[in-house]
Amino acid sequence: MNSNPDSDVARKRLLWRATHRGIKEMDLIIGGFATAHLAGLSEPDLRDFARILELPDQEMLAWVTRVERVPDHLRSPLLDRILAFTPGPAA
Repeated sequence: MNSNPDSDVARKRLLWRATHRGIKEMDLIIGGFATAHLAGLSEPDLRDFARILELPDQEMLAWVTRVERVPDHLRSPLLDRILAFTPGPAA
């Protein structure tokens, strides 16, 4: 499989953004998901991941803890996967 340098740079930027959210719990969930799955995401999923990274941490934390429901207009299969992700133990 040939690697696209532009795609590699985009993935690295997305990984950095995913691991530097501002709320530690979201760093662990979104960053952990990105570390585990970002390399295998398709281009459409990468675009959706970038959109998801724009969502406010406080709202996403409320969705993860099921304090609030994800609004239908924001829901996507990738967001559902991220919200269901359970990070492993911290290294």
